[in-house]
Amino acid sequence: MTDISKWTPYVLAILRIITALLFLEHATMKFLQFPGPIQGVPYPLPTIMIIAGAIEVITSALMLVGFQTRIAAFIASGEMAAAYFMGHMPYGFWPALNMGEVAILFCFIFLYIAFAGGGAWTLDTARRPATA
Repeated sequence: MTDISKWTPYVLAILRIITALLFLEHATMKFLQFPGPIQGVPYPLPTIMIIAGAIEVITSALMLVGFQTRIAAFIASGEMAAAYFMGHMPYGFWPALNMGEVAILFCFIFLYIAFAGGGAWTLDTARRPATA
């Protein structure tokens, strides 16, 4: 059998990069209405949505390049937990019915990255001094 665990850092990096790009898309929807506006959100944006968008831009950019990955992922995870409880839970308990699945998935993927690190291909790794 082949040991596939050697691929773990690379698959983790792919998870980090793809998730960061998807998270960034939520920010561009808020600020640029690209690829489209967020359904049901009034423009100009409420203050809480501006703050959420700023967190999304900053944390997704940091995670994308793997700089301060754990901190960025932890903050993004917290934002998504707050988004679920403030924006989805009031519409019922079940995530499939309150449209909260995406917030929950982001929350737990970011929480995993906060504990596991960014994997391969990070600026965090490139900045570490080489050990002898």
